[in-house]
Amino acid sequence: MSPDIFLAYLLACTIVVLVPGPTVTLIIASSMRHGTRAGLLNVAGTQAGMALMIAIVGIGLNQAIALMGHWFEVLRWLGAAYLIYLGWQMIRSGGMTAPGAPPRTPHGGFVLQGFLVAMSNPKTLVFFGAFIPQFIDPGRDYAPQILIMGATALAVAAMSDSVYAVAAGRAGRALSTRRIRLLARISGSFLIGGGLWLAFSRAR
Repeated sequence: MSPDIFLAYLLACTIVVLVPGPTVTLIIASSMRHGTRAGLLNVAGTQAGMALMIAIVGIGLNQAIALMGHWFEVLRWLGAAYLIYLGWQMIRSGGMTAPGAPPRTPHGGFVLQGFLVAMSNPKTLVFFGAFIPQFIDPGRDYAPQILIMGATALAVAAMSDSVYAVAAGRAGRALSTRRIRLLARISGSFLIGGGLWLAFSRAR
């Protein structure tokens, strides 16, 4: 991969990553309710999910989708259901806990939660499959280029998401319970919206 192509990919990747999605919504909500550490654990989970998707792109997206067949559709509906469930839980709790009690940790922990949200949208897999090949140099070995671009995407996402986690964690300490409750409901609404969009949009 030439330096010019890599710089173009880095710029495009940065722009794509900076656009907030369900993972950023989750990271911000977790950081504000549970602290920066929770948000960073979410980041670790989303990184694992992205790494798995990039690995699937590396072995061949078309072959992977063909092997999955109708299970790709099932995965899409399960992902939509999980986002809606997560959003409803946020709205219902409203960021509230019993006086003096710490907020309840999600089942499976924050890392698993981040991983599931990252994997909940199979359209991300299709996106990577369409995005990364645009920067592949056909005259060079395919595998090293996938590794470089995959590692770059993960690094950019990790830095961006970590900034969201740290900023939201600090903001959460300064906000009143009423405002945290409002932000939890807004975050939940965004997650439900993302789940509904995923459910009623075509996978391909």
